[in-house]
Amino acid sequence: MARPANPHTRTRLLEAATNVIRTQGYAATTVEDICTAAGLSKGSFFHHFSSKEDLAVGAAGHWAEVTGALFAEADYHRHGDPLDRVLAYVDLRRDLIQGTLPQYTCLVGTMAQEAYETAPDIRDACWASIGGHAQTLVADIQAAMDARGLAPDWTAESLALHTQAVIQGGFILAKASGETRHAIDAVDHLRRYIECLFGIRPTGGNDINEKTEEGTTP
Repeated sequence: MARPANPHTRTRLLEAATNVIRTQGYAATTVEDICTAAGLSKGSFFHHFSSKEDLAVGAAGHWAEVTGALFAEADYHRHGDPLDRVLAYVDLRRDLIQGTLPQYTCLVGTMAQEAYETAPDIRDACWASIGGHAQTLVADIQAAMDARGLAPDWTAESLALHTQAVIQGGFILAKASGETRHAIDAVDHLRRYIECLFGIRPTGGNDINEKTEEGTTP
């Protein structure tokens, strides 16, 4: 009888894939690279995954679970005002930009850029992660809009997705330039943009600043 798959081995492979792909990209990563990083044999790999693409789909799901838990437990949820929660979320994303590029950039963003056309299963798994995370911001954005009587021609969902577009774009700028500050600058501008949308006059800092007439953009 075949031995049952060890879930700890699967997790080791998923975590190894996350680290290796964030460092050298999906295309340049081999099954051997992942097995070496995990300290496991190729036999162990193929006991859990049928191919590198199968592993990448699993890694995207694992990434969504791990990062989802981190954000679900984060302190920004404790703010009473929904706009404060949105801005504190942005501040957290800024705080997370530290260390080396592979340590703070996004696994699913990296894979989506490489595999969107050639590997639709990976593309869909990456979208589920990015789009699913954006969805967690929609309720707070909508509540902030309602509290301030805003009825703009944009939606809470579109702004939630825009936050991810800016963050992912910041990662690309950091990778292309080798400069972390470009990712930080992108998030800082995102915060100022959200403040303007909700009628807060930015002063250049990270604190919520004095509000202008409610519902207007300065």
